[in-house]
Amino acid sequence: MNSRVLVLALSFATGACGASRDAGGKVEVGQPMPDYSATTASGDSVALSMHRGRVVMLNVWATWCHPCRTEIPELVALNKRYAARGLDIIGVTVDAAGADADVRQFVRDFAMDYPVWFDPEDRVSTRFLLIGVPTTFVIDRAGVLRWRKTGPVQPGDTALTGILERALGT
Repeated sequence: MNSRVLVLALSFATGACGASRDAGGKVEVGQPMPDYSATTASGDSVALSMHRGRVVMLNVWATWCHPCRTEIPELVALNKRYAARGLDIIGVTVDAAGADADVRQFVRDFAMDYPVWFDPEDRVSTRFLLIGVPTTFVIDRAGVLRWRKTGPVQPGDTALTGILERALGT
């Protein structure tokens, strides 16, 4: 392989040839969160950009995920506590296509009082290089990622509540 081809190959492998963050990749805390879109249960298109100006907690989960089940009561509590102050909690289910009825029943069973977006192709995992569910992001009003966690949100997590308080401007 000549040196020119090797340099070009290495450039593509390392993303040095102008690859856009929008093509996917791990988003670092303190960096702008790329847009992401999905659909609602009724088939409407939705996107993170529609929530600009609000603080967003994006929680990626699935009905078959036991840790996801354990964190939902805390997400519901956070929604009750912070929604009026400008927090939008959004659940993104990565359950496979055809599981819509199961997801709807799950949402009812767990009294999830926040919007749920459907991503049966699991594009969110590719978009943000997720290594598993649940994964949660907190995005500030300007669209900057302020917190990222793989694993369940825990009750009494002072790091999370501190980030929410700062992002909400209190």
